[in-house]
Amino acid sequence: MIDPNTSFLGVGHTITVIIHVLLFVYWLGGDLGVFYSSKFVVKPDISPEARSVAAKIMLDLDLIPRICMSLMLTVGGILTEFIGIPHPTYQMVGIILLGPVWLFCVMYLHLRHGTGASALITKIDMAIRYAVVIGIPISVWLHWESNNLADYPWVAGKLILFSFLVFCGIMVRGKIGPFFTVLMKCRAGENPTPEENEAQRKSLTQLRIWVFMIWAGVFLEGFIGIANRSGVDYSKIFAG
Repeated sequence: MIDPNTSFLGVGHTITVIIHVLLFVYWLGGDLGVFYSSKFVVKPDISPEARSVAAKIMLDLDLIPRICMSLMLTVGGILTEFIGIPHPTYQMVGIILLGPVWLFCVMYLHLRHGTGASALITKIDMAIRYAVVIGIPISVWLHWESNNLADYPWVAGKLILFSFLVFCGIMVRGKIGPFFTVLMKCRAGENPTPEENEAQRKSLTQLRIWVFMIWAGVFLEGFIGIANRSGVDYSKIFAG
């Protein structure tokens, strides 16, 4: 366990907590901005140029929650070390490296999409996402006793919830194809057909449920963390 009360480590602990909170805030706030701007992208009664501008705003805003997601496990993993959850050396190295590697994939695909290496980076990015979705629940189960997770069930809950948020993101990608097809057509200055506009609208409708679950999950993640730090036993409150 790292003692956060020592002067140097105390400052590091405080900074890490602040970053952790900001990641939640900007993840949820960025997602709200993306969702709002997406409504203008699907409006068939505005010009392709206006829809293209809305699309650019949406895609740029979408970078914010993706950055937050890529760094969340690294920052959270460091915080769990502070509170007394031990990590083997290999595990801590993986936790520390995950954030920068995933962030590189996110930034590369945003800034260099369509370039020679983007197909490979896309595969790496998706491999990380599937590894998180599958690996976190398995890791929680395997390390329930050895990493003292049984003493910190709220940490285990947040980890499982995070894996679910990444799963929701994968589902969004699976539904967003028709939406992006029309988006790219608008960015090229072309007028989509009525059928394409309808397909785009349906695509947005289908992915909304996953977006709403992401919002609820991020809010719940934050609530669990704040409830734990406040020292209030919410289980007794809800039990009456």
